[in-house]
Amino acid sequence: MKRIFAGTAAALLAAVLFLPMRCRGVSARSAYVLDAVSGRVLYEKEAGEESLIASTTKIMTALVVCEQCNVLDRMRIPKEAVGIEGSSMYLKEGEVLTLQELLYGLMLSSGNDAAVALAIYCGGTVEGFVGMMNDKARALGLTDTHFENPNGLDAPGHCSTARDLAVLAAYAMENPIFYKTVSAKNVRIGERCLTNHNKLLWQVEGADGVKTGFTKAAGRILVSSATRDGRRLICVTIHDPDDWKDHKALLETGFEQYQPEKILSAGDLVGTVEVAGGENQRVEILAAEDFSYSLSREERPQLVLPGPGFVYAPAVEGAEAGWVYVTINGNAVGKVPTVFGETIEKQSEQKQSLWQWLFG
Repeated sequence: MKRIFAGTAAALLAAVLFLPMRCRGVSARSAYVLDAVSGRVLYEKEAGEESLIASTTKIMTALVVCEQCNVLDRMRIPKEAVGIEGSSMYLKEGEVLTLQELLYGLMLSSGNDAAVALAIYCGGTVEGFVGMMNDKARALGLTDTHFENPNGLDAPGHCSTARDLAVLAAYAMENPIFYKTVSAKNVRIGERCLTNHNKLLWQVEGADGVKTGFTKAAGRILVSSATRDGRRLICVTIHDPDDWKDHKALLETGFEQYQPEKILSAGDLVGTVEVAGGENQRVEILAAEDFSYSLSREERPQLVLPGPGFVYAPAVEGAEAGWVYVTINGNAVGKVPTVFGETIEKQSEQKQSLWQWLFG
């Protein structure tokens, strides 16, 4: 891809065509599509609106268990985890299961009883575990998310947004135990045969997660993931009566309209700046890291070197030289650290005197 380099702030005003993902009417009240690799938002609709989130709550429940516990541990099911209202894996008091088996019951069958059992094992009490869930939400920067229980039963103050759920899911899918759990289509646990409620696993190429959710008050909620050629898209819809159709369309459109492009490679020249008091007048600035981003066919990124446009001598090869910003339509979509490409020594006193003698 042809790279366009710009060394002044004027590049921020360059006319670069930017098109949001085009997708016909989405019936969801809230929606969000995230490219999990580049971090680019491909589509959003009322993505910051807080809502009940039903069983998509269990994404956080499973994540905390995966991070805090050994899923090969076995636990005896307490009576407090039996007969929980709503969807269930039908636990029996006193039976012994591994945490991994309970995770399957949590994420495939959406077992509210499995959620309580896991919460008690991991947090000591349900209340203690919910505190862990909220701690993790804060750590991930989910500012519009709060949990009151581990299963998603409607409760005042129990809420999230399409945006927060997408960020949570993208993070959780990087955990190999979580990924193994939510990508499973069918699992046998003793006499139980569990089938994943996520129909997209059978219907969308590369679909590998994540979780369904429904209550009368919350409506239909779906968080999905699909991976193709190393690229993962996360899609979230809230209060969507046609969620399966919408997710298929959003995921297919996201893969079709956007492709990851390497905009910078480490060592690429991104511009030059003046060296005040240096033996040479200018020094090359090089990218210190690779940078890739998902682009539509029409988009042409630009690079902008901020700052005064000069540095004081000496400039040392390989030393930090600030940042270069990647922009689309004048909006910064990423920044990459830079280094000096060569050493420019400070001008000697003798040379300064000669210069002054000749031209002073």
